[in-house]
Amino acid sequence: MEDKKNNKSSMAFPLPENGVSKQTSGSDSPAKTRRRKPGGWRAMPYVLGNETFERLASIGLLANFMQFLLEVFHLDQVSASNVLNIWGGVTNFIPLLGAFICDAYIGRFWTIAFASVFEMMGMLALTMIPWLPKLHPPPCKMGPQCKKPNKSQMGFLVMGLGFLSIGSAGIRPCSIPFGVDQFDSTTDEGRKGIASFFNWYYTSFTLVLIIAVTLVVYIQDSVSWVLGFGIPTILIFLSIVLFFIGTKVYVYVKPQGSIFSSFIQVFVASYKKRKLILPDERESNGVFYDPLLPQGSIVKKLPLTQKYRWLNKAAIVMEDEVNTDGTCTNKWRLCSIQQIEELKCILKIFPIWSAGIICFTAIGQQGTFTISQALKMDRHLGPKFQIPPGSLSVISMITVGIWLPVYDRFIMPSVTKRTRIEGGITLLQRIGIGMVFSILSMVVAGITEKIRRNSAITHNSPDGIAPITVMWLAPQLVLMGFAEAFNILGQIEFYNKEFPENMSSVANSLFSCTVAGASYISTLLVNLLHNTTGGHGHPDWLTKDINEGRIDNYYYLIAGLGVLNLFYFLYVARRYQYKTRIVVDDGIKGYADVHELHDMKD
Repeated sequence: MEDKKNNKSSMAFPLPENGVSKQTSGSDSPAKTRRRKPGGWRAMPYVLGNETFERLASIGLLANFMQFLLEVFHLDQVSASNVLNIWGGVTNFIPLLGAFICDAYIGRFWTIAFASVFEMMGMLALTMIPWLPKLHPPPCKMGPQCKKPNKSQMGFLVMGLGFLSIGSAGIRPCSIPFGVDQFDSTTDEGRKGIASFFNWYYTSFTLVLIIAVTLVVYIQDSVSWVLGFGIPTILIFLSIVLFFIGTKVYVYVKPQGSIFSSFIQVFVASYKKRKLILPDERESNGVFYDPLLPQGSIVKKLPLTQKYRWLNKAAIVMEDEVNTDGTCTNKWRLCSIQQIEELKCILKIFPIWSAGIICFTAIGQQGTFTISQALKMDRHLGPKFQIPPGSLSVISMITVGIWLPVYDRFIMPSVTKRTRIEGGITLLQRIGIGMVFSILSMVVAGITEKIRRNSAITHNSPDGIAPITVMWLAPQLVLMGFAEAFNILGQIEFYNKEFPENMSSVANSLFSCTVAGASYISTLLVNLLHNTTGGHGHPDWLTKDINEGRIDNYYYLIAGLGVLNLFYFLYVARRYQYKTRIVVDDGIKGYADVHELHDMKD
């Protein structure tokens, strides 16, 4: 035991009968059951309808935005890439703030409602840019003679993108949890409903992506930018209307307080008690603060673990730190085991999260420099129709749409019989396979770009277009689709399964932070290469004229970083301990605690 001079914890924290903390489930609370009777599938037409319209609007607006910046705003490809990457970074980091406001103050319904209004304002602002001549530079064919946007025009563009970022801050971390809120996860029917909701969510999301990058992008590219932006603006308005129509059938979960405040309290309390000595594991009964969770809570009780042991000091009970009713007197000096273990979930996942940034840096190139490649290739499909550059990403989406059912129906069952793991492979193995595909896609992209560039230089046409079909880009996009199917979906499922139930908003924000990190890495690489490569009469790799640059070297660089990142991921993944894992034995599924898994043989 610790030195009593430093630690006055001889007072054991009172436990329930038998000395065991029993936790009631949410189904034991009649009030909770009554509160959850609305919602369910009655709410799904409004929830999924709102999601479908909102996604179709936002993706339809931005799927072709690189081309918009190049052709309408007359930015060079480095400047356009910087605008997209910086805005993408802000948009994908800010959902953490949205999750904080949602959990601490206003709840998911009002967070989504306010955010949707801001998103519509942003889309309306961007629709006005091509509509009103004063908001964009005068039209001209792409070239050095084209006039650049002035400060007012750039300011209006930044304002519109800022409104969209605020909208994303509220919608992204709350959309999936709000749908899950409509079902009672303490019942078999509710759990089945949640599983079906995820299936419908991802199905509708895939369909929306395909429509957005084909129909909407075609209208923008071949008909009118005003109409191409106006349609998404109308759709987001319809999503808001549909969302409010369902107010009478929704389940409203009140904000429970921000998990981030709890994290800070754990750090502060452990620092204040840093000089205390942790007791031996066999002598720790009653020493740590471990109250029951609130009545009706659906959060699973987390046991105290020895990882990051220094944080455990925050739960050591000192004299006069616990009231007679079992509550602590000062949350900044004493924290519960549950609070500590929730913080540990974030800390142990952080190395895995950081490994996903480089992978998504590769995946994100299909929205920037892949567009630049497509603009300098033969995009004809037949004598009259030209494939819009922004529609090429549908190739990776189709790859995902074909691969997932094949994997689910044919490959996964046979692999599961060999590994006895639900899903055939672990989530970390799935993420790692996606990284391998992202590296391969960058290598293929570099080879393809070298072929395209050589063809363009050899034929030396006035418009700089290489007389090879744009479908040469298909292999790299197919590989990118496999990277998404394994890595992105693996990350999303990993975060949702490894985080406690009350951290679902944080879990859904974490993947957005991966995208944000990738955006900033891309910005750093682009500007570094733009300023350091070239010289001695040679242009830099990412110069304005793609035929004079060396984008292939840029792709090879990302592939090299991906290889280094893969070794880092393998190192941290081997040391990761899952919270729970579902094992399959003779066709029977069951949850295995991580401590049990250490004693199991593969």
